[in-house]
Amino acid sequence: MCGLAGEFRFDGRAADLAAVERITHHLTPRGPDAHGSFSQGPVALGHRRLKVMDLADASGQPMVDNHLGLTLVFNGAIYNYPELREELRQLGYQFFSEGDTEVLLKAYHAWGEAMLPKLNGMFALAIWERDSKRLFMARDRLGIKPLYYSHNAERLRFASSLPALLQGGDIAKTIDPVALNHYMSFHAVVPAPRTLLSDVRKLRAGHWRRIEASGEVEEKQWWQLDFGPRRDEVPFALEDWRDALLDTLRNSVSLRHRAALDVGVLLSGGVDSSLLVGLLSEAGAKPLSTFSIGFEDAGGERGDEFQYSDLIAQHYGTQHHQLRIGEAEILEQLPGAFAAMSEPMVSHDCIAFYLLSREVSKHCTVVQSGQGADELFAGYHWYPKIDGASDALGAYREAFFDRDHSEYLSSVKSAWHGADWAGEFVREHFQAPGASNALDKALRLDSTVMLVDDPVKRVDNMTMAWGLEARTPFLDHHVAELAARIPGRFKLPQGGKHVLKEASRLVIPHAVIDRPKGYFPVPGLKHIEGATLDWVRNLLLDPSQDRGLFEIGALDRLLGNPEAQLTPLRGNKLWQMAALNLWLDQHGL
Repeated sequence: MCGLAGEFRFDGRAADLAAVERITHHLTPRGPDAHGSFSQGPVALGHRRLKVMDLADASGQPMVDNHLGLTLVFNGAIYNYPELREELRQLGYQFFSEGDTEVLLKAYHAWGEAMLPKLNGMFALAIWERDSKRLFMARDRLGIKPLYYSHNAERLRFASSLPALLQGGDIAKTIDPVALNHYMSFHAVVPAPRTLLSDVRKLRAGHWRRIEASGEVEEKQWWQLDFGPRRDEVPFALEDWRDALLDTLRNSVSLRHRAALDVGVLLSGGVDSSLLVGLLSEAGAKPLSTFSIGFEDAGGERGDEFQYSDLIAQHYGTQHHQLRIGEAEILEQLPGAFAAMSEPMVSHDCIAFYLLSREVSKHCTVVQSGQGADELFAGYHWYPKIDGASDALGAYREAFFDRDHSEYLSSVKSAWHGADWAGEFVREHFQAPGASNALDKALRLDSTVMLVDDPVKRVDNMTMAWGLEARTPFLDHHVAELAARIPGRFKLPQGGKHVLKEASRLVIPHAVIDRPKGYFPVPGLKHIEGATLDWVRNLLLDPSQDRGLFEIGALDRLLGNPEAQLTPLRGNKLWQMAALNLWLDQHGL
């Protein structure tokens, strides 16, 4: 787990190493243990390192192999690298280090982009080919590791975070109107390759890019998630899918337990994180630390689920840590959480993950987390509404979108008016081949787009702010591909995630399964009141914060009755607008 940066020039000038080093310095929280740089003519690379799999200096980056003519910067973890290393040894490759970085370097030399399907892990990488003067970039299947870039006629710059990329200079800080429409409508999800800034893009999950010395680009999708059972799986009953799923999850958890001496789990008390504790315990992970967070009640809503997380911690004898946060600390820590965001996010649990990661980093370097289960196994409340709907697109929009297009137009100033870009994006996604029924179309969109640019990004940003490596077993591609093949009738019962719950019954106490679905609640940011309301009002109405985005009439309506502005996803429209202002302010935009 690290941070990477680089520049590749197409105009005959040497790469600006000083700019790359400024970017790299900003990535220090992602990689606090070591740093390195490399410069050769038109290319310069920088790296910050978090030592997990191999602590030796020989695995430092940028990693240069002069014999092969390749230089690599890489962020992530390749869990099956010992097997790949042995395969490469059989091909005659020799190694000077013990970690996964050199395995990637040799694998690219051996197989080129065909190495990507062989990898099991999370990664964003850039490889400089000395002799061909080409740069190769790639991102993992489900976008667990980020990769941002700015590309113009003179140069390409890239980094692990958008705020770090801005430190290099020479990037316009103008807001992309299409991205703003997505942010305000699609629950703050801005699908790749766009970001909120017109001059910054992000590599799509499951894609690679090859950039020539001229600046010419080739980009291809190397992985996609297709839905529907294989022919031999059509007769499967619930028990068959349950057993296959449990076997696949056991392998995923065990694989992610490699090279992790101090193991932690972010334990919400729900099925997903509780199952991870159970499977890690089966795998012999000891000592096993668990971490839970809670907040003050607000609006009649409970701010913690400690009764369930305590049950699991006691059942497995974990070293359990509870963290309870008051309203004052939330407001105090919000700027830090938003400074850690590569893009503005509105989910309440951003601040929860930020503060929980702060606590976890005092005890562990690696933590497992349950992200992805709801998107893969139909755990959200909107899936039953979409299943079998005659108008799947309309049902999805009604359940997921924060605003319809007319409300969006009334919320932003006329300079930002335009087409219903977010709605059109969803329409095109639903029409694409690979998912035949309404439920599968929604699950594919959520698994490959929403998941990448909301829960997964949230976990990466908030854990990496404290130099903490988060591993997500549900996002193993074997788990995701199996989930996509399981028919919806085995997912929707029991309030969703039926097949996952049945698998969980074979591992964990039933009390955490047969319970109402919970969330990672921060009631104070949902039911905006008291000091939080005063803070939000000042943030939105302060003339120094006015960026010409929002209609004052819309703000007045929201501030006049914030409790009436909840979105279908249990968010608050007022908080969404305040969050955007706070993010822009934290990054000098």
